[in-house]
Amino acid sequence: MLFETLATTGHEQVVFCHSKDAGLKAIIAIHNSVLGPALGGLRMWPYKSEQEALNDVLRLSRGMTYKNAVAGLNLGGGKAVIIGDPSKDKSEALFRAFGRFVNSLNGRYITAEDVGIDVNDMEYVFRETEFVTGVHQVHGGSGDPSPFTAFGTLQGLMAALNHKYGNEDVGKHSFAVQGLGHVGMEFVKLLREQGAKVFVTDIHKERVQCAVDEHGCTAVGLDEIYDVDADVYSPCALGGTLNEKTIDRIKAKIICGAANNQLATDEIGDELARRGVLYAPDYAVNAGGVMNVSLEIDGYNRERAMRMMRTIYYNLSRIFQIADRDHIPTYKAADRMAEERIATIGRIKLPMMGNSGPRFLGRMRGQ
Repeated sequence: MLFETLATTGHEQVVFCHSKDAGLKAIIAIHNSVLGPALGGLRMWPYKSEQEALNDVLRLSRGMTYKNAVAGLNLGGGKAVIIGDPSKDKSEALFRAFGRFVNSLNGRYITAEDVGIDVNDMEYVFRETEFVTGVHQVHGGSGDPSPFTAFGTLQGLMAALNHKYGNEDVGKHSFAVQGLGHVGMEFVKLLREQGAKVFVTDIHKERVQCAVDEHGCTAVGLDEIYDVDADVYSPCALGGTLNEKTIDRIKAKIICGAANNQLATDEIGDELARRGVLYAPDYAVNAGGVMNVSLEIDGYNRERAMRMMRTIYYNLSRIFQIADRDHIPTYKAADRMAEERIATIGRIKLPMMGNSGPRFLGRMRGQ
């Protein structure tokens, strides 16, 4: 059954990681390495079952293949998940055990920070393997990628505003932001700095209060976010919030946010296009974080990272052009961009990273 699933999804490798002593139950999924080593974040989440965790890592790793391809990176797609509650199950042993599993792949998979993980956790992983990004700046890393993901999301948003309304003036518009984690809160800050009206919600009440008190946002209930009369709906929490139960309630004419896998099904993407709602494909929009950490492989430079973030604007503009030209929904246009690049590079079989995996030239471990 598992191999039938992998044949359908196109995955190259799935690694189940277990350490009884460390309490580690993790899964690493490598979807595609045509463009280079598989880069993708580590997520820690209290999954209800091992099957749920497997489904998530397979879905997310495939998304990373497309994200990295559209972003123009010489990297394939992968992802890892740890089954556990990030509020109480973290330990040095847990992350160091995970780091050893990453190291055993000898560079086929490069890990990074994702939901439930912070730079301190990455420090423990880094003690066991060099194949980790998002570590602290003292090690030559870039630290927390969240501000870069948020800045990249802003670039995608401006491309969407320009395509839909003919202007990039964020302050003229209103936003319904769902999710105030690391990225969501940074995104809210950027919106408010430009004077935008922002409605917010989150499962953590203290985050909502922070957005209200410190950034002047308007709080709404968890379920009420879908009914807000805003120009843009920005999902920045977990995926699948665009579904049969919500799209009739969303009044926004643009959907642009940092969450992964926002469309519950492809049919939802088709329906949004039919209704004239401009959907900015999630993996093209939220590529800022992976763009940023990818620079650590050859030596990190913040100025170069900020320049790279701005390419997200042009990537989204190109996706919208393809959608209009070919009369297809934007999610299909983004997939087409990614698949064409993977196919082209696959045909020429260019050894992007060499035969021995990536070398982290910009930093030396232990310094």
